[in-house]
Formats: sequence, C-alpha cells, structure tokens
Amino acid sequence: MLIKSLSAKGFLLLTFSTVFVGTIVAQEKKSQDRLVSDAAIETKIDVLIKKLTMEEKIGMLHANSIFGTAGVERLGIPGLMTDDGPLGVREDIKEGWASANLTTDSATFFPNGSAIAATWNPTLAYRYGHDLGEESKARKKNIILAPAFNIARTPLCGRTYEYYSEDPYLNTRLAVQAVEGIQSQNVAACVKHFAVNNQEVERGRINVEVDERALREIYLPAFKAAITEGNAWTIMSAYNKLRGAYCSENSYLLQKILKGEWGFKGAVISDWGGTHSTVNAANNGLDVEMGSDPPYNNYYFAAKLLDSVKAGKVSIKAIDEKVRRILWVIYHTSLSDKFTDGKINTPEHSKTAYDIASESIVLLKNDRHLLPLNLSAIKSIAVIGDNATRTFHLGGFGAGVKARYEVTALAGLQNRLGNKVTINFAQGYSGVFKQTGPNINDETSKADPAMIQEAVAAAKKSDVAILFIGGNRDYESESRDRRDLGLPFGEQDLVDAVTAANPNTIIVVVGGAPYDIGKIKQNNHAIVWSWYNGCENGNALADVLTGKINPSGKLPFTFPASLGQSPAHALNAYPGNDFNVKYKEGILVGYRWFDTKRIEPLYPFGYGLSYTTFDYTDLTTDKKTYKKGDVVQVALKVKNNGQVSGKETIQLYVSKPHSVVLRPEKELKAFAKVPVDANGTARVSMKFNVSDLAYFDETGKKWVTEPGDYKILAGSSSRDIRLLTTIHVTR
Repeated sequence: MLIKSLSAKGFLLLTFSTVFVGTIVAQEKKSQDRLVSDAAIETKIDVLIKKLTMEEKIGMLHANSIFGTAGVERLGIPGLMTDDGPLGVREDIKEGWASANLTTDSATFFPNGSAIAATWNPTLAYRYGHDLGEESKARKKNIILAPAFNIARTPLCGRTYEYYSEDPYLNTRLAVQAVEGIQSQNVAACVKHFAVNNQEVERGRINVEVDERALREIYLPAFKAAITEGNAWTIMSAYNKLRGAYCSENSYLLQKILKGEWGFKGAVISDWGGTHSTVNAANNGLDVEMGSDPPYNNYYFAAKLLDSVKAGKVSIKAIDEKVRRILWVIYHTSLSDKFTDGKINTPEHSKTAYDIASESIVLLKNDRHLLPLNLSAIKSIAVIGDNATRTFHLGGFGAGVKARYEVTALAGLQNRLGNKVTINFAQGYSGVFKQTGPNINDETSKADPAMIQEAVAAAKKSDVAILFIGGNRDYESESRDRRDLGLPFGEQDLVDAVTAANPNTIIVVVGGAPYDIGKIKQNNHAIVWSWYNGCENGNALADVLTGKINPSGKLPFTFPASLGQSPAHALNAYPGNDFNVKYKEGILVGYRWFDTKRIEPLYPFGYGLSYTTFDYTDLTTDKKTYKKGDVVQVALKVKNNGQVSGKETIQLYVSKPHSVVLRPEKELKAFAKVPVDANGTARVSMKFNVSDLAYFDETGKKWVTEPGDYKILAGSSSRDIRLLTTIHVTR
C-alpha cells in the first residue's frame, strides 16, 4: 500500500495500484523459487524414505513426549518439537504438565485472539506471527500450535478469547497474515482446530451436524485461506466429530477437502488425546498422533499401527505418505538453513504487543466525554477492581505463557500519571475462581459487602473512578463453557454502588468474549472494552484512557442484549442432546442472524467509537457492470471531523436483493483501517473479487455466482451503514 500526503488538497491519498505490480512480480519470483526448493526437498525425502525401516517410520508418527516426536538419529532426522501457543511460547514442562521450573523459558505475552481480531489490522496480525515465530525458534520449537480461529458460534464458548471472530472473512484476512508471519521464521504454524470446534461442552464426544453450505461459507474459509494463501505447513484436527466421524479420522475433511481440494502438503496433527483408532485414523488422513500420557508405545500410531501394517490393514504406501509429509515439514523448519537462533523477549516484540493492545481497545460509550481523562482538572482517581491488578498470562486450563513481565492496568496508570494525580486503589471484589465440575462454569463468588464499601469510600474521595471488571483467564478457559453471559464475582453490585457514589465512573470491562453489560450501558456514561491484552496491557490501556492513543478497536463479534438473541440459543441448538448438536441456524451466524432477523443487539459487529468522528462520502466503483472473474474496485473518502488524529476501519458489506437462495441481509467482503489526520480526509481504496459474491450450491456441490444487482454498503459497523451503491453482475 502506498500512502502519499497531498496536504494542498486537504486529504490523504491511499492507493494500492503502484505497489500492486511490484507485488505480483515479487510473488511470481517467490513462487518460482519455491518450486525449485520444493523439487530439491522432494528428492531428499525420496532418498530418506528408502533408508528408513518400518519401525523407524512408525516411530516418527506418534508422540514420545508431551510436545515432541521421535526423530531418526542415524539418518540425521530430528523429531518434531511443538509447543503452545496462541498467547506466546509456553514454558517448558515435565511429564504430567508440571513446570520444568527453568529460568530460561520466559517469553513475550501477546494479546489474545479476539484482541488481535478487534484491531481489524492484518499488518499487526503479521507482526504477531513474525514475533511469535522468532520466539518459537529461539526456544527450538519447530511447530507452534497457533493460530486458532474457529468461528465464535456461541458467546459462551470457553475458547472464544483464543479464537478470532464470528465472521469468516475477518478471520481469513487475519489468519493468513498470522500464518505467513510465523512461517517467515521457518517455524510451522499449526492452524487449529479443524473443524467446527465451536463449543467446549463435551468437545471430545460431541457430533456436529451442519449443512454443507454453512460448512463451506462459514466454518471452512479461514482454514482454506490459511492453506491455499498462507501455505500453512501443519494443521490440527479437532476433538469433535463431524457427521458421525471424529475429525482426526474424518476422510471427508482430511482426504477430500484438505489434501484433495486444497492441495495441502504438510502434516495433520491430532489434538492431544484426540485420536480414537488406528486403522481408521491412518487410512483417513491423520499423520501424527499427539497426546500427554506415557507409555507412548501404547498409542494408536505406535505398536498398534505397526501391527496393522503387518496385518495388511494399513498399507506401506499410506505410512510412507505420512513420513513424507513429516519430512516435508522438517525440511521447511529445523533442517532449513534459515532455522537460526531466533530472538526472544526483545523490545521489538514488546512494541508489537503494545501496538496490538492499543489498537484493540474498544470505546463503547463516552456520552459525557469523561474520556480522554482531563488531567489538568483531575487531582485524584479511584482505581477499583480485581482486574486492575490481575495478570492474564496464566490461568485456567490450557495454553499460557511464563511472561517475562506483564504491566497491569494499575501499574500502567501509575507509569503514565506518576505523581501528577493521586491514585486511590480498592480491590472491590475477589476474582478467585475454582472450577469444581466439568464442561460448564460453576457459580462464582458473590459480592463482598466489605470490599464494596472500601471501593465506595475510594470513589467518594476521588474526582474520577475507573472500575475494572469482567472475566479473567480462570473464568474464561479451555475445556469448559460459561454458564451464561452474566458478569461474574458479583461485579454488577459493585458497579451499582460505585456509580451511585461517583457519577464520574468509567467502566473498563476485561474479557475475551461478550458479557451482558446492558445495565452498565444504560446507567454509565463511559465504557471501555479491553482484553487479555499481553505484556504491555497496562501501558496501552493507560495511553488510551489519557488520550495519547485514540481508540480504534472494533468489536469482532456481536454482543447480544440477551443470550436468547444469539442464533444457536434462540433455536435451542446448543449444547446439543445425546452428544449431538445440529447447527440449525445454517449460514446465519453472528451479525448475519441479527441483521437478517432485524434483532437489535446490545452492540453490533464492527462497532467501536473514537475520540473524534468520521464522515464517509463519495462511494464509487470502477464500473457498474461486472462479469465473473472480474475484480470490483471500490473507493470512498473518509473525513475526520475532530481536532485529534485517529484511525477508522471502513467495513464493506454486500447485499443481494431478491436472491434465488437464502442470503444474509449483508456480508463483510472487504475492510480497510486507515489513519486520518485531525480535520483531514483520506481517500480509501478497497477491492474484492466477483467470485467472492458466490454462494455454495449444495445440489450441484459447487460455488455459484448469481447474476443480478448487488448493493455495496460502506459502514462503521454492520448496523452503521453510511453509504450505498449498486453494481450489476452479468451471467
């Protein structure tokens, strides 16, 4: 993207065409180099396969430690060494998941997946991947188990914080960049969880029934793009079943779609303990079985697989293909001459964490302009809430990071305010959560009257109160879903009491998934949404609250006003019955449901305010009529009406009136996040392919681009459409 300032004309011109030709040339050269490199690798692999014994081959196909597999020392073949994960490179552990208690395995804590999605910034997704790859390499991990980008089908899913968004297009654009960033360091991205892993309740046994159109249009696009565009080298099969077959032995997913239609060359790795058979898994596309518990020779892909080969139930050809795929990954990673020492905990990585955090924070309400803080008029601030001092790099079940450091919200405010303002801190509530049952969160602790009174006292003696509430990493966790959307730990009682004591109360909600904050929206004047926002969390948040950073985050999923509004819950299609769940909503997931059904959410998809306002004008397309194979070029202007510079995310939706099939009211097809100077104007260009307008025809089993008129809608959220134009697609 070329950015050229034309101050005399009063706008910022953003064009893509100048760089486009150079990019194409570079991509063609990269493709040619890749072909030469791949041919040389294939030759080396052929030689090695002939030298390996069957026992050595089988030894390469299953875990020999919690995160590793065996190599073949006599032939110089290293094993695979994987590690979690999405938040940063996990600390080293011993058998049984206990910490190895090293002093050399701290890493950078990066913001969570929904925070990355809230930036709506693919460049930051690439930087996240690049830095995660560098840190993985520094820790001698050649596969990092990230990114995770299953669709947020229900807001209750315990891993929503780890995933990206409810929209396949937003997921696609960010996932591709994250994968390319990781693999730029010759570390394999392991994209997960393939596929339809959208709930934690009975995730190891649940069978998903989903129609083919929804599968293709909603749940597979990000995986497809990660493979066909991002060239991901490994992929992780999900725990659940799809249409009666476990994903780790699902021939339709692994053989027909992944390795067939998408041409995937890398290795399919099971989720830990997610393999359920020897013969079916081996013959239907799984390449590596991973798990946590020894003895590893008892695994399905260990002695049992060797016996199955000897009995003729699994062919030598099938084994050789798996070994070939593993070697292909190894030659791109640990046996690549580019697999150097890597870097870890660098200032550059901290800056990436800071930039993601600062661009992810969403301003939800600011009707009395309490924000940014007017420090010339404020002498004291009450900082209240367990989340003001809690860290988020560890917690719950699943991947965490032994962070080298993490700046809490309170520390960030202290760093930025120094001695200029008196800070009165009160904890307000206890965020301690202990799970006692499986699958769904138990009740959390109730409000503590004594702690509330302490908070009220702090609020009364302060000019402004900043109240930190929401979830934490223990409450939002892998392996279980939340019971409901309610705020935990008695937080609403605390909010009511503090707001009554000081009307100048700013609410900062921390979480990775939607909560019911309807009463807060009604009663409070300023609401900020933050996330599990990495090692620089406190500094980034303080800079947004004080106005050094103009907030630009946009919600990556719809916030329902009540759980019953969400499609899976409205249709009684979660969590399923008798270990079966039917996706009755089909393609109407997230905002597609809310907008099509005319349901007013608490906050819509793509929503987020700024300390300034933006006007959109002059929406145009390069022509009015298009044919299949064309690219639609869209342009518009965005004017900053205020006295502060800011970034705005322009969202381009498409609507098909009078379609021959059910269509959502609108679907995201492009977006651009652009900086706009104070009182300035930016000209923005976006594009999408006519083929992106296609729907999946279940009868013909093909994508169909329907001819006719299409509305092009430019908006600041799915519900805030500013401009409209129409194009026509011919037969």
